[in-house]
Amino acid sequence: MKLIQRFSNSALAKSSTLVSLVSILAVIGPIVIVSAGFWDAISHLQKEPEFFWSPSHIVVYFGVSMTSCAAIMGSILIVRKSVRGSLKSGIKLVIVGSVLQIVSGFGDSLSHDVFGIDGLISWSHQPLELGLVLASLGAVLILKNREHTKLKIFLPFSIVAFLFFTTWLIFNLVLFFGHTIQCIQIYEIFSSGCSIL
Repeated sequence: MKLIQRFSNSALAKSSTLVSLVSILAVIGPIVIVSAGFWDAISHLQKEPEFFWSPSHIVVYFGVSMTSCAAIMGSILIVRKSVRGSLKSGIKLVIVGSVLQIVSGFGDSLSHDVFGIDGLISWSHQPLELGLVLASLGAVLILKNREHTKLKIFLPFSIVAFLFFTTWLIFNLVLFFGHTIQCIQIYEIFSSGCSIL
């Protein structure tokens, strides 16, 4: 009990510090995830063996851990009733996005065990991408709320990340519905996706 009390009184646990950490982790975490996702896609192209603890997957898990830490700290802020309005909405989006990423990560592991190498379109990838979109939108709302602070330097990055993740999710959904037509040269980069469809 004293440990919890000490944490609550520490500088790290102050609401403004937690909001700063939530916003920074909610921006950087999804960017790390997508960067490692591209690395993983390149590994697929090179026909490298697929396993749960591959280096690219470990970096993805690190990014998910960053987003999860943001969600945990955001939950502390919500439980304390330290936030409201768009700031609270942004934190809730980060929390939901983080949960989707964690669940999808376990789903992706199961998918690899059952189907082997998968492509862009799989029952675990699209929820993960939705989690990225939600977490990055949450980061935009948090940073927009804090644009009068030094955190404003992260706002352009968070907006670009949100737009990129949203475009990526839409691209993949278009592939899902039009995969027969779109298994062409540009889609050859993600050719393992054609095989699972």
